[in-house]
Amino acid sequence: MAKRKIGLIIISFIFAIGLFGSGIYIGIKLPAESKIAGLINKEPAFQWGDNTNFATFWQAWDLLQQKFVDREKLDRQKMIYGAISGLYKASGDPYTVFFPPKENRDFQNEIKGSFEGVGMEVGIRKNILTVVAPLKGTPAERAGIKAGDKILKINDTSTNDLSTEEAVGLIKGPRGTIVKLAILRNGDDRARVIEITRDIITIPTIDTETTVSKSNNGSSGSNPKNDQPKDIFVIRLYNFSESSAIKFREAVRKMLEGGQKKLIIDLRNNPGGFLDSAVDIASWFLPQGDVVVTEHFGPGNERVHRSRGYDVLKGIPVVILVNQGSASASEILAGALRDHGIATLVGEKTFGKGSVQELMQLTSDTSLKITIAKWLTPKGNTIAEVGLQPDIEVKVTESNTQKGKDPVMEKALELLNKK
Repeated sequence: MAKRKIGLIIISFIFAIGLFGSGIYIGIKLPAESKIAGLINKEPAFQWGDNTNFATFWQAWDLLQQKFVDREKLDRQKMIYGAISGLYKASGDPYTVFFPPKENRDFQNEIKGSFEGVGMEVGIRKNILTVVAPLKGTPAERAGIKAGDKILKINDTSTNDLSTEEAVGLIKGPRGTIVKLAILRNGDDRARVIEITRDIITIPTIDTETTVSKSNNGSSGSNPKNDQPKDIFVIRLYNFSESSAIKFREAVRKMLEGGQKKLIIDLRNNPGGFLDSAVDIASWFLPQGDVVVTEHFGPGNERVHRSRGYDVLKGIPVVILVNQGSASASEILAGALRDHGIATLVGEKTFGKGSVQELMQLTSDTSLKITIAKWLTPKGNTIAEVGLQPDIEVKVTESNTQKGKDPVMEKALELLNKK
């Protein structure tokens, strides 16, 4: 059964892909193909609608087996997996990938929410392997990895020609082992090497807190007086997992019971997750039927996802915090609430991961992931590659971090103070 996940790739595992067993054959017997023995399922599941000719592939296959010096060492099943990997890589889309058995097993472990690795997600941005976000409380975060870091080398291997999956394979590893990453950070003149000790990764989901607005204590929410009412509710959402919608519902209940009338949703370094969770969370703010996001499958083929109409937070001032680690489902939620005039976005431009991947089981031990659509915000703006520009741009400097300051949160509190 197909299951769709729109998040990026967590470094601690590798997604995996399908099988070539259905064959590639165009309805005529090709000379090279006729020489190949031992293949099964060579007949196509359907006929191609164009003049695609696979003779070159079969000739290359045949010549390798005839001419290669170590022909007895050729692993034909591995060759098939390699051919499929190349097929998907040739699409030019870094999120369309093929997953052999080992990588497929790693993905199943990720679904369970616990696995070994460093705890960050990566994507390809402008043909460079880039950190989307380090996950909260993981070795990557503790080592100082930041969203937007460019990964130039993994141990002694250059990332220039690596796919995301190949890079993930080099970075992941058993608990207690070390991986060295050569990182180029925005503003740096030279790369820095960061050593990360791998560990068991448990993915966090949500944190909440209440704070005091400036009008109540003369500050931006830090060190409030004990007798001052805490009138701002903060939800830090770290991913859009299958449990995120339930945990968000619990947070909303806590907010309503506490009497807070202003809300900050912190989506910084949230790399995304499941579409359904994003739609469900948006439904707390929007009337039934309002557009949350549109899936664009191609000309004349769209699917609109609408609010389920919980709508109990209507009229509550909302500020959403974003940065370049906010991707996928984070961008869907932020884009929807801004387009409907619900929220103000504060922070940095988001990652721009605005496409839909469908995960499909191909055989009992392989699967594949294919980009099938792109996201459009309710106003029809594309998210893919361009991301979301915040309404108020606030950058966090190294000096801010060292001093424990959070200018993005401070700006959000300032805005809500005026509401």
